[in-house]
Amino acid sequence: MGEKIKVDSLTFEEALAKLETIVDSMENGNIALDALISQFEEGDLLLKYCNKRLNQAELKIEKLKENSDNSFENFESFDTKDD
Repeated sequence: MGEKIKVDSLTFEEALAKLETIVDSMENGNIALDALISQFEEGDLLLKYCNKRLNQAELKIEKLKENSDNSFENFESFDTKDD
């Protein structure tokens, strides 16, 4: 976990898996303070990214629900990567 990751290159699922790994590592408690701080920072970035992607998906679903004629051709596809 020492290297910085580019969260924008991850899918939601990849980011969530990395976040879960970080949380598990932190909960074990067998980690040096410097590594703990580094993992916390990385986890914070991943959490913000996951929240952003979830919000984007929620907005997309709301747009689809508002479409009264149930026609989906007016909506762009939802990309699993961040724009």
